[in-house]
Amino acid sequence: MSDNANQVVSLHKEGGLNCAQAMLSVYGAGFGLDKETAIKLASCFGAGMGRMGETCGAVTGAFMVLGLTYEPEDPKARGKVYDLVRKFRDKFVARNGSIRCKDLLGYDMDTEQGMRVIKEKKLTAAICPKMDRDAAEILEEILSEI
Repeated sequence: MSDNANQVVSLHKEGGLNCAQAMLSVYGAGFGLDKETAIKLASCFGAGMGRMGETCGAVTGAFMVLGLTYEPEDPKARGKVYDLVRKFRDKFVARNGSIRCKDLLGYDMDTEQGMRVIKEKKLTAAICPKMDRDAAEILEEILSEI
């Protein structure tokens, strides 16, 4: 695993950052995005977008990094970025079956009961490091190809 991938996992696990913040703050730096702005920008994307259990924050963080490859002067830029996002999604789903937190954790964190079970079983500690690592590895693979 790369140093960046390790850093993402560590920041999410021990650094007080959500998964999206960890991803964007580590990889955004390579595109000139300062850490503070990255952390602010990604703050509402953790836990499946504001703890709604939707798209995994490691995934949305990676999507934001892919967005940083957007070249405004290129008339085909939007399509290129959308293609990168779909490619990322397909690779992540191939590894994990879904990009949704509800599916990845097996419980709905948008409900009291679901959140209680997630906390009791310590599912984020057990599952999220793999999601962070997979997202980082896939992101690095895609970035190396462009």
